[in-house]
Amino acid sequence: MAQSGTSKPPLPFPYPPDSGRPNLCVPVLGRTEQEVLSHAALVQQAAPDLVEWRLDYLSDLEQATLNPIFAQLHHRLNGIPLLVTFRSKEEGGEQALSTEGYADLLTRVIESGQADLVDVEFRSPAAEVLIQTAHRCGVPVICSSHEFHHTPTEEELLTRMERMLALGCDIPKLAVMPEHPQDVLTLLSATTRMHERYPKCPIITMSMGQLGVISRLCGGTFGSAVTFGCAGQPSAPGQIPATQLRDILALFASNPNQT
Repeated sequence: MAQSGTSKPPLPFPYPPDSGRPNLCVPVLGRTEQEVLSHAALVQQAAPDLVEWRLDYLSDLEQATLNPIFAQLHHRLNGIPLLVTFRSKEEGGEQALSTEGYADLLTRVIESGQADLVDVEFRSPAAEVLIQTAHRCGVPVICSSHEFHHTPTEEELLTRMERMLALGCDIPKLAVMPEHPQDVLTLLSATTRMHERYPKCPIITMSMGQLGVISRLCGGTFGSAVTFGCAGQPSAPGQIPATQLRDILALFASNPNQT
């Protein structure tokens, strides 16, 4: 769990990855405590490097509901770092919150000390304040942006990630929807250029849907530090089963014993 501190907090996973492949993250979904914990057991069996709890699936977001689930999640995950995300309806999530409600929820999560990493949406008016709050509490931040209908230009993708860094985030994240194969190449090219500009900063990128599946498999080759798979129900278009994804990622991983 995150510790208090004034400096930029350390990441809860190795970067660059020790394995030579991107870190594998698997979301936990559920409307109730029972559903969340049941899905967490399934996710834990997939042996991910990182688990994302998607709060937008939860029917009750009061802290009295969250706290016992947090305690059980940490127990069941047995040391696997926990990323906490509320994905808003506007960004493809399950429910909408006002700016005030979103800021209140994430502030409560951050200040609870239960999140190893938190997702803050780039488009939220509260993004900069939430990033500052997270860092004050020693929690690193993924700043995320999703496009479900198109892929912006390469320059726009680069500019958006740099604006995320300007807000103070630790990891910029982009998810875009391709309309044709060239869009996937645009996303991967932007990933490579961003990685070359900021080699010490992890970035996360993906092209969604069936057309974009290849980016989830080979994104690490182009500089993406994390890829998302699923255990059961996917949380985004194009996610593939985590156990299959892990095997495929191993094929792309660099082998330090080979030259």
